[in-house]
Amino acid sequence: MRQAPENVQKLVAPVVASLGYELVGVEFLPQGGHGLLRVYIDNEAGITLDDCQRVSHQLSGVLDVEDAIKGRYHLEISSPGLDRPLFTAEHFQRFAGRRVNMRLAVATDGRRKFRGVLQGMKGDEVVLDVDGEVISVPLSVIDKANLVPDI
Repeated sequence: MRQAPENVQKLVAPVVASLGYELVGVEFLPQGGHGLLRVYIDNEAGITLDDCQRVSHQLSGVLDVEDAIKGRYHLEISSPGLDRPLFTAEHFQRFAGRRVNMRLAVATDGRRKFRGVLQGMKGDEVVLDVDGEVISVPLSVIDKANLVPDI
């Protein structure tokens, strides 16, 4: 997955938690001369622009002091939205029964993209029902996974 380096996640997690938010995930996307560090936050009441600004202000200071990311980057704080990204085994278990889109870093059976109903986790594998066929994919080969919004 496009998760940020572990040292960055370890810096971000306590800051987000201390502000009263759930850390959904952190991803780092290299983009030419500037990278993009995207931090997804959530809470039961939902996320507002003020929440994002509050977290951004606190994280900016910590990340600058710790110099956790070399080079230039943009910090983006976001709610997970309707197409919530899934990062951890807990996420894949928690949202069992929901439709998901998954893209793999490595092809499985000649495919890298899947859409199906999430069945949960079995060991370190994500179980997905794709048009009646149940497949298992190691969590470690998932590049990106998102819920499909129920609209």
